[in-house]
Amino acid sequence: MSLNKALVRGVAIALVSGVALSACSSIPFVGGGDKKAPKTNVQQGIGVNGYLWRASLDTLSFMPLLTADPWGGVINYDWYTNPQTPNERFKATVFILDTRLRADALNVTVTKEVKGADGQWTAAPVAAQTEADLENAILTKARQLNLSNAG
Repeated sequence: MSLNKALVRGVAIALVSGVALSACSSIPFVGGGDKKAPKTNVQQGIGVNGYLWRASLDTLSFMPLLTADPWGGVINYDWYTNPQTPNERFKATVFILDTRLRADALNVTVTKEVKGADGQWTAAPVAAQTEADLENAILTKARQLNLSNAG
């Protein structure tokens, strides 16, 4: 079993055989004696900006949802094939990195594969503007949600 570790904005993520496990300092102490961990300011709800979260789900709703972690801010989408281009498929991951509605609080990655003549899927480059366009669409939707909620 291989173990890879990465640090993403203060959250340690360990990849164990393709399964992501995350740990952060907000997890209470478990075990080890009769001492109770002191209560700190407990945040209710999700751990990321709600407008970015909702906008991400709405904007990419055409893709099949694979996993969503509202406390870690990661949304994984499974392979999507456009019926008009059946020899291409795309997969996306959205990272929401902050509780504030900011452009730098969002990161979208897209993976593309094309089907060869032998029927095998192989990795292909994604157009440079694709990820930026998706981020801009999510940010626009998030701002619209924020404005509609304000008034």
